[in-house]
Amino acid sequence: MFGRVPKKSDNTKFYEVLGVPKSASQDELKKAYKKAAIKNHPDKGGDPEKFKELAHAYEVLSDPEKREIYDQYGEDALKEGMGGGGSSHNPFDIFESFFGGGAFGGGGSSRGRRQKRGEDVVHALRVSLEELYNGTTKKLSLSRNAICSKCKGKGSKSGAFSRCYGCQGTGMKITTRQIGLGMIQQMQHVCPECRGSGEMISDQDRCPQCKGNKVTQEKKVLEVHIEKGMRDGQKITFEGQADEAPDTITGDIVFVLEQKKHPKFDRKFGDDLYVDHNLSLTEALCGFQFALTHLDGRQLLIKSNPGEVIKPGQYKAINDEGMPHHQRPFMKGKLVIQFHVIFPESGVFSPEQCRKIESILPMRSSKHLTDMELDDCEETTLHDVSAEEVKRRKERQHRHREAYDEDDDDDESAPRVQCAQQ
Repeated sequence: MFGRVPKKSDNTKFYEVLGVPKSASQDELKKAYKKAAIKNHPDKGGDPEKFKELAHAYEVLSDPEKREIYDQYGEDALKEGMGGGGSSHNPFDIFESFFGGGAFGGGGSSRGRRQKRGEDVVHALRVSLEELYNGTTKKLSLSRNAICSKCKGKGSKSGAFSRCYGCQGTGMKITTRQIGLGMIQQMQHVCPECRGSGEMISDQDRCPQCKGNKVTQEKKVLEVHIEKGMRDGQKITFEGQADEAPDTITGDIVFVLEQKKHPKFDRKFGDDLYVDHNLSLTEALCGFQFALTHLDGRQLLIKSNPGEVIKPGQYKAINDEGMPHHQRPFMKGKLVIQFHVIFPESGVFSPEQCRKIESILPMRSSKHLTDMELDDCEETTLHDVSAEEVKRRKERQHRHREAYDEDDDDDESAPRVQCAQQ
């Protein structure tokens, strides 16, 4: 073809720019370019260089001949003249031809009239931990403004309108008032005659369906797919599904997941599940087994090892029984159980039972006192004290210490009186 085989060069960059695999179809390329081009368009504050890079990548990969050459030999082959040359067209022309006249302008030029972007609509979606574990689909009915199907968003039967004389088509009116000698205040507000549209439609020509408002109310049912392993605060976005308006890019509907508090399980540290379980003293010392109902309804048999003693507050973990990883549901975190040992009440054991228990348990850590040592000791009485009372006493003591320190500081700052020596 050229008398020589071109040297191979990088043939993955354009796919990485668009964020698609090399096996992407034309539809996948279009979707990826549309999303990235809108996000990076200079009129929306995007990076101009990134916008040009996206346009060039899409121009090459959307052309079957250029894509074949790029996949086989890379970008350098295009620069050397294969496939019609490596020069890119105007990125704004590519953008506007792709969107059929431009997504941000009413004409065919990026310097023409710009379309504003409609606001996103954000909804909180409360979900249970079971739904985040198992995945689910919720159908939600929402009301939104839609372009009137009868007048196509014109607001009039004929499609014609006249400029509002109250605001001269700007949609805004400025009023002035004198607030003092030689001082004038200007205030801007929406024109009440056209309600900010800058257009006037005669009563006879108003669209009978939308009454000249250009939009009508419609009910829309959205299926929200909650995938396994999603977490609290995660967003699910429906692009271009918010309120429609003429000459406006439709915003998105965004659902923000809010996890309900679970009575038994608690999700911590990513995908680990935590659960508390109470053991009697007998179970803690002699062994236990119980059935734990998981979030998917399975019954897990939890049991101790023979001869194992469980201490108060001790943690035990079961691998691969926590929350599934989002988008990798076959991988799961840990199920962590914290054990709380419930001791028997005072007076439950008789002196004889205590002696039997003592004969089984390890020896006492404290030494046995002799009768002579006992005679030298003063007897005391132990009383129950709640943790709240101890905390209150510590706080009072801390406040008193701070007040004492402040008094010392005041004494040091005061002038000291010295006695004169006689």
